[in-house]
Amino acid sequence: MLSGNTKSRESIQEPRFDYYNHEVPDIDLSDCEFPHVIEIYDFPQEFRTEDLLRVFCSYQKKGFDIKWVDDTHALGVFSSPITARDALGIKHTMVKIRPLSQATRAAKAKARAYAEFLQPAKERPETSAALARRLVISALGVRSKQSKTEREAELKKLQEARERKRLEAKQREDIWEGRDQSAV
Repeated sequence: MLSGNTKSRESIQEPRFDYYNHEVPDIDLSDCEFPHVIEIYDFPQEFRTEDLLRVFCSYQKKGFDIKWVDDTHALGVFSSPITARDALGIKHTMVKIRPLSQATRAAKAKARAYAEFLQPAKERPETSAALARRLVISALGVRSKQSKTEREAELKKLQEARERKRLEAKQREDIWEGRDQSAV
């Protein structure tokens, strides 16, 4: 046995951090960060994307998309903040909606994580397979199986689309410049 100092030198050191009561800070999303996104929540777990699209069917043509958070939460992505604000006024028995700034922590985290995919929804432009067909045929060196009338119809459709696009651009410019629309 050792002789000498018999005092106990045991000391209990208190931890610096209390890991048992740790709370994750709430993600702060201001109204101006994602004003075109709303949270859709409290709907039945059996709901599918088609069911949510049916609730917001009047916004389909204006541009609307859904990003899922979990079984009972989703994010509604609109083409503009005005449209999203308008959608917040919808009353539906099976679905509740609120601005993203009031959303759950999981919905806010999903919005932050997928910020690049939450850009305002835009309608896909009209397309034609003519260019792809022409590139594939020329690359393979084969002749087209498309008849002359089909090619002419496709060419006419493309020309009409170009003319329509040109006319829409002219109308936008006329409105911006304040020119008279009745002359068009």
